[in-house]
Amino acid sequence: MPDTLASLTRAPYHLSVEDIAWVKKTCDGLSAENKIRQIYCPMSVYDDLENTRRLVDLKPGAIFRLLGPDLEAAWKATRLAAESSEIPLLIAGDLEGGAHGLPFFSPVLNQIGVAACNDAALSAGIADVLGRECRAMGYNWSYTPVVDINAKFRSAIVGTRAYGSNIDTIIREATTHINVLQRNGIATTAKHWPGEGYDDRDQHLVTTVNPLSYPEWEDSYGRVYRAMINTGVMSVMSAHIALPSWVLKKFPDAGNEAFRPGSVSRLLNQDLLRDTLGFNGLIVSDATPMGGLSSWAAREITAPEVIQNGCDMYLFGHPNERDIGLLMDGLRTGKLTEARLEEAVTRVLGLKAALGLHKKTLDELVPPLEFARQTLRTPANLAVTKAGAKKSITLIKDTRQILPISVEKNKRIVVVTEGVKKVMPIAESRTLNIVIDQLRARGFESRLYNPEQMPTADDTDLVLYLMAQESEWTLSHIYIEWKKLHGG
Repeated sequence: MPDTLASLTRAPYHLSVEDIAWVKKTCDGLSAENKIRQIYCPMSVYDDLENTRRLVDLKPGAIFRLLGPDLEAAWKATRLAAESSEIPLLIAGDLEGGAHGLPFFSPVLNQIGVAACNDAALSAGIADVLGRECRAMGYNWSYTPVVDINAKFRSAIVGTRAYGSNIDTIIREATTHINVLQRNGIATTAKHWPGEGYDDRDQHLVTTVNPLSYPEWEDSYGRVYRAMINTGVMSVMSAHIALPSWVLKKFPDAGNEAFRPGSVSRLLNQDLLRDTLGFNGLIVSDATPMGGLSSWAAREITAPEVIQNGCDMYLFGHPNERDIGLLMDGLRTGKLTEARLEEAVTRVLGLKAALGLHKKTLDELVPPLEFARQTLRTPANLAVTKAGAKKSITLIKDTRQILPISVEKNKRIVVVTEGVKKVMPIAESRTLNIVIDQLRARGFESRLYNPEQMPTADDTDLVLYLMAQESEWTLSHIYIEWKKLHGG
């Protein structure tokens, strides 16, 4: 623990002597069980106050807040969690924008859209809107940016959540996101370590595999993570992804162990991320109920291994008390050592101190409701997000020179669409009807496709496909269901 305490003076913490003293005093005052609870992060789904009280009674170090659709109810639940916690809470969320946005936040682009703008100032402006609005609702820890490489473009888990497949673009955009959010008082998290995107399966369902050779990995994901560390990212999310090339480099006869998920791999978390790349911040596991971890081994085995093998924060149990119990059992049996627990708690408290949470008033931790109302979805914020939406539109190809369309050439338009699928049930309803309405307002005769009235050259000048798909957990793949789209 002394070495871990000393490391808090360095990046990304930069703690003062006074801050380190608070970390040590707080850690020393915790029982073994409360140390376990301090490295535990449950999920708070929506805004039931009784459920919030039950979660706070767990004395967790963090709470992942998945807000409900009502601004005031969401604020009340977050405020209750903050004011009821003796040690200040890390309030976390997947602050990714796109389909993950909520009705009372400005509609921020997803990461692929931000990258498509190719505008550094606009990227910073979009991140600033996201940071200020989320901070106004009490968030202080974001599980972003996604720095995966979208090599297999049909991957539903990477897809629109990532900045694309160009390494320089990923580094540029992620650096901006980190700098702006952390300037707004929100710690950021590079994910998904050790790198997703070449396996188009979903780690919510199965352990995925990064198939790159170690030199290939070093030249791609290695470059990305080194850049994130140099930028000062405060945490990294260790996911249920295997990197066999690194394990086999160390142990050529590793066998099945070469495919151990990163979230329970000391070789990936300690040897590669910390010792080789030099990361000194907090490592948070990806959600532990995911199939990518549960398919590897029984929960009784993986629960203590998550912390023992390098993660500092344990993400989501199901149910919570069972997983806390499994961590305690691991401590009693030696599967989780006291030294590793002390190290993890020190880093969790260090992150809180780096954000200044131990010095903040309740109104600074979760600003008053009126401040949130004045900050969210302002005309200025909406102007930034609208500019991004317009600039993100990208022409891929137009070999037949159809664009720009005009009333003279393409007056009669049939629109084929599957509409907009909701990723989050509580997300703001969206529609593509605005395109149809705008076409009509400009003099086009537009109608929706009807399989009973197939378009012909006699009644149609152009068939326009409007597709709106975003990355979604357990979707398996991004693809167009042509048979369904055309009514069989």
